[in-house]
Amino acid sequence: MAVRTCWRVAMNARTVTGYSALAAMVALLIAACGSVPQRHGIEGGSRVGRTSSEAVGGPAATAYVTNSADGTVTPIDIATGQAGSPIKVGTSPIAIVVAPSGQTAYVANTGSDSVSPINTATNIAGAPIPVGSGPGFIAITPDGKTVYVANSGSNGSGSTVTPISTATDIAGPAIEVGNDPEYIAITPDGKTAYVANTGSGTVTPISTATNSAGPPIPVGSGPSAIAITPDGRTAYVANYRSNTVTPISTATNIAGPAIVVGSGPGFIAITPDGTTAYVVDQGSGNGDEVTPISTATNIAGPAIHVGTGADMIAITPDGKTAYVESNDSPGSVTPISTATNIAAEAITVGDWPGFIAISPDGKTVYVANAGSGTVTPISVATDTAGRDIPVGKEPYDIAISP
Repeated sequence: MAVRTCWRVAMNARTVTGYSALAAMVALLIAACGSVPQRHGIEGGSRVGRTSSEAVGGPAATAYVTNSADGTVTPIDIATGQAGSPIKVGTSPIAIVVAPSGQTAYVANTGSDSVSPINTATNIAGAPIPVGSGPGFIAITPDGKTVYVANSGSNGSGSTVTPISTATDIAGPAIEVGNDPEYIAITPDGKTAYVANTGSGTVTPISTATNSAGPPIPVGSGPSAIAITPDGRTAYVANYRSNTVTPISTATNIAGPAIVVGSGPGFIAITPDGTTAYVVDQGSGNGDEVTPISTATNIAGPAIHVGTGADMIAITPDGKTAYVESNDSPGSVTPISTATNIAAEAITVGDWPGFIAISPDGKTVYVANAGSGTVTPISVATDTAGRDIPVGKEPYDIAISP
């Protein structure tokens, strides 16, 4: 019970203060709770919590799951639903991304200030790549040439983003950004990486051609997640503390008027056709909500009620259904029809789920259950949960390669 309570406190702290709190408190929380806390909100993003469109490529259909409490990554064969042997990486692996080629997965090890590259053909981890303090979120350019890692630093100091060349697996000079960088989103053309600085209330644009940061863009308080429209024209930023979403024109890097949403917006996903942004409002804790925003008008529609502890969201490749994970014991996933914005009955999964990902073929949703040490597969065709797949201790993030 003490461990579970500790997890819930850590989750709430992460939602409010971003990845920096998680990175700075990892060692303390391991000592106090006996485990790494579950990420709540983003993508943390994400991605936190990334959609299937961000996890493409690969020589085999494999889901890679970070196990935050035992320093491993578990590969799951999508075709059979069988977990392979755990892959040893660094301490407290948090986020993972698969290169577009599918040949390499990159894992951010929050506890050891490193990134582990995994050869997906052999499922063997290469030498850890040193990065900045407290690496949390990780993103890769569409051409697969550069990985960007958000380093939260300690107490808001030394907040940087580290670029890693995927050709050499060597880190370049750190890029100074705002305090507590939490989430990174890269434009579809790969020219700009946008970094949400939770502690500064800003977003930093980084030119991927020069790895130089542009002037910070003021947004709301506590920016925690970013999603970019498929046409690359607008970045939407969830501001957790000000209960708003800020649209940013990527052509000018100027923020538009804030869009009022529900309490504690923590993650955003945009439909593949780019017409609607769905924002998870996490703040109430009493049967949370998802707010749909029309990207044509930047007007928020009526809130959609989902389960308590709503956290991550992912949208199927055909854009027909948004799946919202609710972090509880047991946890649940709520399907939302994007045609009607009506939520269906929640699907029960394991305890304290974290990230959610959808297979590139759109047939299966995968949910990492930190409290159960399992991954739950959900059939998109029937919205029913399959047999849980045992993985490592406190599974955290999922990235899928086809």
